[in-house]
Amino acid sequence: MSVQSERITILGTPDFKAFLVKESKKEGISMSELVRQRCTQKPANNDETLLSALIGEVNKATQKAKKSLEKGLDDAEKVLAEIRREV
Repeated sequence: MSVQSERITILGTPDFKAFLVKESKKEGISMSELVRQRCTQKPANNDETLLSALIGEVNKATQKAKKSLEKGLDDAEKVLAEIRREV
């Protein structure tokens, strides 16, 4: 089974070509392979991207709240201990 290729010519600005060259070098592939990959990839679902970012923020906020609550409980324990000593 032989692989067949056809030449596809596209026009772009010098900046666009420089972008393609930079991206293909960064990924270690030819410009043709870069274009093929980028054109055939399933587009990212924006909702999934936003949800993933939201989950990250919620996790950070949860850790911060947990530390704050632990500090508040420690402070309350100290105050209660002082009150008990004075009574």
